[in-house]
Amino acid sequence: MGSWECRCLELLRTIVSPTTHSQGTSIFTVYEAASQEGWVFLMYRAIDSFPRWRSYFYFITLIFFLAWLVKNVFIAVIIETFAEIRVQFQQMWGSRSSTTSTATTQMFHEDAAGGWQLVAVDVNKPQGRAPACLQKMMRSSVFHMFILSMVAVDVIVAASNYYKGENFKRQYDEFYLAEVAFTVLFDLEALLKIWCLGFTGYISSSLHKFELLLVIGTTLHIYPDLYHSQFTYFQVLRVVRLIKISPALEDFVYKIFGPGKKLGSLVVFTASLLIVMSAISLQMFCFVEELDRFTTFPRAFMSMFQILTQEGWVDVMDQTLNAVGHMWAPVVAIYFILYHLFATLILLSLFVAVILDNLELDEDLKKLKQLKQSEANADTKEKLPLRLRIFEKFPNRPQMVKISKLPSDFTVPKIRESFMKQFIDRQQQDTSCLLRRLPSASSSSCDHSKRSAIEENKYIDQKLRKSVFSIRARNLLEKETAINKILRACTRQRMLSGSFEGQPAKERSILSVQHHIRQERRSLRHGSNSQRISRGKSLETLTQDHSNTVRYRNAQREDSEIKMIQEKKEQAEMKRKVQEEELRENHPYFDKPLFIVGREHRFRNFCRVVVRARFNASKTDPVTGAVKNTKYHQLYDLLGLVTYLDWVMIIVTICSCISMMFESPFRRVMHAPTLQIAEYVFVIFMSIELNLKIMADGLFFTPTAVIRDFGGVMDIFIYLVSLIFLCWMPQNVPAKSGAQLLMVLRCLRPLRIFKLVPQMRKVVRELFSGFKEIFLVSILLLTLMLVFASFGVQLFAGKLAKCNDPHIISREDCHGIFRINVSVSKNLNLKLRPGEKKPGFWVPRVWANPRNFNFDNVGNAMLALFEVLSLKGWVEVRDVIIHRVGPIHGIYIHVFVFLGCMIGLTLFVGVVIANFNENKGTALLTVDQRRWEDLKSRLKIAQPLHLPPRPDNDGFRAKMYDITQHPFFKRTIAVLVLAQSVLLSVKWDAADPVTVPLATMSVVFTFIFVLEVTMKIIAMSPSGFWQSRRNRYDLLVTSLGVIWVILHFALLNAYTYMMGACVIVFRFFSICGKHVTLKMLLLTVVVSMYKSFFIIVGMFLLLLCYAFAGVVLFGTVKYGENINRHANFSSAGKAITVLFRIVTGEDWNKIMHDCMVQPPFCTPDNSTYWKTDCGNYAGALMYFCSFYVIIAYIMLNLLVAIIVENFSLFYSTEEDQLLSYNDLRHFQIIWNMVDDKREGVIPTFRVKFLLRLLRGRLEVDLDKDKLLFKHMCYEMERLHNGGDVTFHDVLSMLSYRSVDIRKSLQLEELLAREQLEYTIEEEVAKQTIRMWLKKCLKRIRAKQQQSCSIIHSLRESQQQELSRFLNPPSIETTQPSEDMNAVNQDNSAQPETSSQQQLLSPTLSDRGGYRQDSADAGKPQRKFGQWRLPSAPKPISHSVSSVNLRFGGRSTMKSVVCKMNPMSDAASCGSEVKKWWTRQLTVESDESGEDLLDI
Repeated sequence: MGSWECRCLELLRTIVSPTTHSQGTSIFTVYEAASQEGWVFLMYRAIDSFPRWRSYFYFITLIFFLAWLVKNVFIAVIIETFAEIRVQFQQMWGSRSSTTSTATTQMFHEDAAGGWQLVAVDVNKPQGRAPACLQKMMRSSVFHMFILSMVAVDVIVAASNYYKGENFKRQYDEFYLAEVAFTVLFDLEALLKIWCLGFTGYISSSLHKFELLLVIGTTLHIYPDLYHSQFTYFQVLRVVRLIKISPALEDFVYKIFGPGKKLGSLVVFTASLLIVMSAISLQMFCFVEELDRFTTFPRAFMSMFQILTQEGWVDVMDQTLNAVGHMWAPVVAIYFILYHLFATLILLSLFVAVILDNLELDEDLKKLKQLKQSEANADTKEKLPLRLRIFEKFPNRPQMVKISKLPSDFTVPKIRESFMKQFIDRQQQDTSCLLRRLPSASSSSCDHSKRSAIEENKYIDQKLRKSVFSIRARNLLEKETAINKILRACTRQRMLSGSFEGQPAKERSILSVQHHIRQERRSLRHGSNSQRISRGKSLETLTQDHSNTVRYRNAQREDSEIKMIQEKKEQAEMKRKVQEEELRENHPYFDKPLFIVGREHRFRNFCRVVVRARFNASKTDPVTGAVKNTKYHQLYDLLGLVTYLDWVMIIVTICSCISMMFESPFRRVMHAPTLQIAEYVFVIFMSIELNLKIMADGLFFTPTAVIRDFGGVMDIFIYLVSLIFLCWMPQNVPAKSGAQLLMVLRCLRPLRIFKLVPQMRKVVRELFSGFKEIFLVSILLLTLMLVFASFGVQLFAGKLAKCNDPHIISREDCHGIFRINVSVSKNLNLKLRPGEKKPGFWVPRVWANPRNFNFDNVGNAMLALFEVLSLKGWVEVRDVIIHRVGPIHGIYIHVFVFLGCMIGLTLFVGVVIANFNENKGTALLTVDQRRWEDLKSRLKIAQPLHLPPRPDNDGFRAKMYDITQHPFFKRTIAVLVLAQSVLLSVKWDAADPVTVPLATMSVVFTFIFVLEVTMKIIAMSPSGFWQSRRNRYDLLVTSLGVIWVILHFALLNAYTYMMGACVIVFRFFSICGKHVTLKMLLLTVVVSMYKSFFIIVGMFLLLLCYAFAGVVLFGTVKYGENINRHANFSSAGKAITVLFRIVTGEDWNKIMHDCMVQPPFCTPDNSTYWKTDCGNYAGALMYFCSFYVIIAYIMLNLLVAIIVENFSLFYSTEEDQLLSYNDLRHFQIIWNMVDDKREGVIPTFRVKFLLRLLRGRLEVDLDKDKLLFKHMCYEMERLHNGGDVTFHDVLSMLSYRSVDIRKSLQLEELLAREQLEYTIEEEVAKQTIRMWLKKCLKRIRAKQQQSCSIIHSLRESQQQELSRFLNPPSIETTQPSEDMNAVNQDNSAQPETSSQQQLLSPTLSDRGGYRQDSADAGKPQRKFGQWRLPSAPKPISHSVSSVNLRFGGRSTMKSVVCKMNPMSDAASCGSEVKKWWTRQLTVESDESGEDLLDI
């Protein structure tokens, strides 16, 4: 105790970093943490002051929501906005084009016919004076490959350069001589090309210009005075020529950097922004004392560039705030935060948007690629996997089947002899007639029969031709064609004008517009007839008709191509099945697990049942076949996600991972029997699972084998590793040994869940399916790193070393020891007594490189640049290079950071987003197709309002309803919520007297919200209030507020204040649903979280695997600069927190270097790894670099891709959206009116009522679009066979009807939808005709009944006269009686109806009547009613020769002569029926429009 003394430390508030003591500083602190810069140190401070779980929960959720979700919404906004304005800048930037050869160009050439065409011109065509042999050699591929191989050798030699010591003569070493040799070689190459092509032809190629620049620069570089100078850039840039080796890489580079106007304009804009902001900052802060960051323009530029890259930007802001003082600190903080916000969220997002735009394809190319991709998918399905095709190499050995009966034992079904005889006689007769073609006496009968048949056919054909092509038929056809043309022209004119003649102009609904577009296209199907009448048309009309016909033919061609692809897919699938069946028949060991168990063995069937058993709770309606929605369908879907066996293994794997969480270097599984239990359980259960699956599906050589993909290989690998470790269980595990490697491989166990869950497999597929593009980006970044690493080795090798004593300059003086002072922190000042020195200790002087990086060889240089590429530690590299080499060399690191950050990292983001879209099938979608997919996704999310209707009466409930639904009431509640949230601007401390008034005001607000909920419950009723999720949330928060009020007045302590603050925060989130824009952003975040759930779970599983491996590799590493009591790998829990910190990029490189510590800076132990505190250099390098690339560069960018995709669902302008938010809202309101039970389903007959209520863009005008209305109603009827329809069923139907399906739907979906609409049209047409005929027959029956009643009344008075008239062979006419005339006069006085059709419909019963009359000839009992009249009885006047009939008020009269001869031929009745049907089909009725709609 005598040598230690406690001292007081002065901690001034002016030098402390911003904390959360007040509302203003807390906002700055939260923003700094959200920028992922310095947040972990804030969390460590909170851990030291508060419970650990609270600090972890607060900061991890802050990073997840603000840094990963909300921040990426900015990227989505920029990408969508950039896509909108892209069309405006298309003319300036130029259209996209495919990769073209740099050695070819095109020019116009006149052909033989006098036309002009583009002809490719080869610029490599010999234009020089070189001999032909040299020109041929220069154009050969061997010469190009030789040059590229020499470039590769030059790059390898340059990369092999390293620092050999201070005394080594560097001017004329072997690397210099090699560089001279390569420079001479490439100079000769350039001279040869100039000789062969000529100087003009040589410099016409961009590639040759670049080669000439390299030749000039490298030639100057080999000059001794310029060697190892800035001309080294020309030497290292030769590696860019290697891009020509890979065509895929060349095409990818051209996609990204080929259209250089967009990317170049953005780079110029970024540089201009930096210059302008640096100048402004220089003028603002150059006068501030004790602030050296803005004294000169270069320093100001470096500071603003540092803020742009987010590395240490908080230090820049804090130093400036401390220097300017408290008065100007808020203004300066706002200045830096606004600049950081614009630079990091908007500017970097613009780079991502530009790269995505460069990767985008043209609309026509997208459709072409859709066809090609569908065709390629059809080709790939035709072949069996290679593991199954191996059976084709063996000879066929089909198995013999033993049958119990012979073919003669089977019974032959009895067939009628007459039935078989007609086919035999017909076949013999046809054969004899065909063989005996020559005229002969024996064939006269056959020829006679043939002649008679031919003559009869000719007679029938002529009769038919007369009936079809008569003058009347031709006139009708011409009239019909002309009328159709006029109707189409009128329809087009009304569509353009938006109004009908005689009616006020009205905007047509999108349903009506799309319906008429469909009708116009279908009218083109019958355009062949209409093309005959083209006289009298203008040239414009003819051109328009021709263009419509061309569009239809193109669409028809596309349909045929799609159908061919579908047929090809079906044929490929059939071929695949046929191949599999042939292998099954010809090879007895095919589809036999382990070549032992039979195909249909009972044990195998039992294993199949066990393996494939799963939960299925979907109940179907036995009548309609529709799936019924259950109450807990989401839970049931989750249970049915995988099989029962997979659920068991998921639970076992999770339990095993939990057991591994308790392992540490000090509590190992080898020495802890309780931890071994989970190990045994996992191995036993996995053994049972694999045996069952192998017996059911086979191991490898079966169609559904266990090892059929990478997931099966991973399962077997994890099982073998676990089994070997369980059997071995090593007691001593030396460091860097095979046993430690086995323990590291055992840490891959959580990856089993990737295989067991289908959605997790989808995540892995999305991760690796775009591996090609990610690999190309990695090659580009490695190329960039190699260029700068080679340059850094030649310029900075050995120059970054320095003596650790700051007073020593030269290496010769760096020896001995010196005293180093110790300081607790740079912000803590220790008061010293007069003459007293600061505490410290003596250390030896050492001349060494910086601890974390050097440029002595290419490997160390690339590692340093990789760390810089992650934007971590680059400020230290810059400061060291400037301090030890020179300020001019700071340009080197700034250029690399700009290229790596602005282009390299954003290129990763763009490629991952593009691959995600391609895997989701949206990369090749056109703009209209993408909007349609967004609309479908948005409609899936849409739900009914669940808002009860207003009460019918005007009582108290109705008034409450009007008040609660008034916009002023809702805005008032939102203002009150904001006012209550302002109360949290001051910390609620129990000891602070200000807290009591604040809590009292919060109590008042709580009672107001209780009153709001009460009013809504009264207005809507309790059941109606509970239907809305927002109301449920408000009720929950209000209930918590009431509970808090009770506890507050009862306890009045710190916990109640904390609960009150939490209630206010929960209340604040309710305001997001009260505004459209906030609701849109909230939905984007929520849906992104829902859709990215499995990606987040995948990230956590990877994190868990790396955490387990980190405990094994670095669990005992000594504390260093960043490995400390908060951040270490001593347990799995702490390892997870460290890895989460690395995901955010917070000093991950320093943690890696701490884990690389080697002797003599640590204590090694060769017996066991848990007794040493040394690290693992190679293990740390692979561990941290792989983790950072996979998580930070790929997995996090998948989150960006999901947010960008979901943002487009809710973000759309009025021009782009297919169905707007107002349309959906209007439909929800109408549905809420029709669905009175609030069940989400309505009967089919109510759909007609719902469609009539729609207004606006979804309105169906019954006066103009009756047919559309009937189509929509029938589509809903046939959906569930007349059953109830759901909210989404009707909304989906409206969405299909409101878009142009030709533009919006993809190929397969388009064909299916068009087929459905054609079917609906045919069925509606049949139904309309059927209904019309039924109504006509109904009217006829009604008239017949009335006619029969009249005749029955006249029968008694005229019985004798009728009996006298029935005896002769023909009817004798008589004068009508007075009674009949009276009836006729009464009927004639009735008003005329609207019928304009004369109907005289003989029915099938007439034939029976005629037959009965012929059978009962001479009998007086004859009945009337052989003609059915269509409407009410009309005036009938009898004459001697005719009967005059008036139908439906017609002024025309028809003469009907009724020959009542009982022996008349029945054919006359058939001819009358035929004439009647012809009349119905040719004459148009005015009542048909009345019958089209039957509701």
